Amino acid sequence: MRRILSNARIVDGTGQVYSDRFIVIEDRSIADIRPMSDFPAIPDGEVVDIAGRTVMPGLIDCHVHLSIDGDADPIGQVVGDAAAMSAMRMARNAAKTLAAGVTTVRDLGAKDHVDISFRQAIDEGVAAASPRLILSGRPVTMTGGHCWQFGRQVDGADDARRAAREQIRAGADCVKLMATGGILTQGNEIGAPQLEEAEMRAAIEEADKAGKLTAVHAHGASGIKNGVRAGVHSVEHAYFLDDEGIDLMLKRDIWLVPTAAAVDLVVKNGIESGIPTDVVEKAEQAIESQRATCRMALQSGVRIAMGTDAGTPYNRHGDNAQELVALVSLGMSPMDALSATTIRGAELLGLSDRLGTVEAGKTADILVVDGDPLEDISILCAPERMDMVFQDGEIVARLGEIVTSAP
Repeated sequence: MRRILSNARIVDGTGQVYSDRFIVIEDRSIADIRPMSDFPAIPDGEVVDIAGRTVMPGLIDCHVHLSIDGDADPIGQVVGDAAAMSAMRMARNAAKTLAAGVTTVRDLGAKDHVDISFRQAIDEGVAAASPRLILSGRPVTMTGGHCWQFGRQVDGADDARRAAREQIRAGADCVKLMATGGILTQGNEIGAPQLEEAEMRAAIEEADKAGKLTAVHAHGASGIKNGVRAGVHSVEHAYFLDDEGIDLMLKRDIWLVPTAAAVDLVVKNGIESGIPTDVVEKAEQAIESQRATCRMALQSGVRIAMGTDAGTPYNRHGDNAQELVALVSLGMSPMDALSATTIRGAELLGLSDRLGTVEAGKTADILVVDGDPLEDISILCAPERMDMVFQDGEIVARLGEIVTSAP
């Protein structure tokens, strides 16, 4: 179907803004973008007048856990769920995410490869209404390490190499490695190093040979640097990042996915909401450092892509844009925040040849927003402002609700 979006104001993902344009969508792609002065007298296609609204690329969230709902005790939920229940949660949370304008996600850890089974269900038409999925399978962790309850536990470089091969064999696009303890795993120190540099290097070598991405969960300064030296593509969280770590990331051109809102939500909701006591205590230990190090990274020029860690306590799927609000509160401009969740996310995931910008030749993953997110980034958090979500050229959601099956 050929559609023409007329009277468009475009925030294109690269930092440019264009007014009075029309966009031609055909065969899943953006076929043309031209000034309204060139609008044909007799248009060839369905015309949708979007005057007063903003067109931007579909959002990209580089860190989610679709099989976890965002309740008070995510680890308890994972442990208690059968694989079938985890897959059903993925279907529901994927639809919520897509309806919120997020057309691509990287899921960084699920039990029993349910993420990969879910994508197969989408490909075979059994399930629908999902963002485009970049998947990691089971996270690789040391024995008893962060998220051991659903991760692939390893001891030594050879075992880590085998674990990476297992995730790739299962169909993973990315290998997730646990370099330090984490907030959610009880009995773990948040910043303590876990997987050793040699273990991560072995896993990363396997991923590199297969052309796969790698991501490292790392809070503590030593673990961050271990992951960077091992050759990882992106560092997730980095709440205790230091100057040496920033210099190393800059030198090696490593991405940071800050997940800034996740720790705020744990502290804000607190023990009284049902979050386990030690989880809240660790978040409280980390929050001020997280804010300071995120500002340091922004100021230093570390490459940043948006990721929410959706699925962690009260970090709900569909509320992904609250991460943009958090990044702006830490000093990122609204334009840079939008770029972090569009073109920068596409670059990190290796998809920038077809996603992340509104320009001719790109896949028509498009978000039409009522208002101007450059003036108020928080409008992206309001379902009633999500006028239309296009995925592969088809309207899949309106006003925060799925309206048709996504391809």
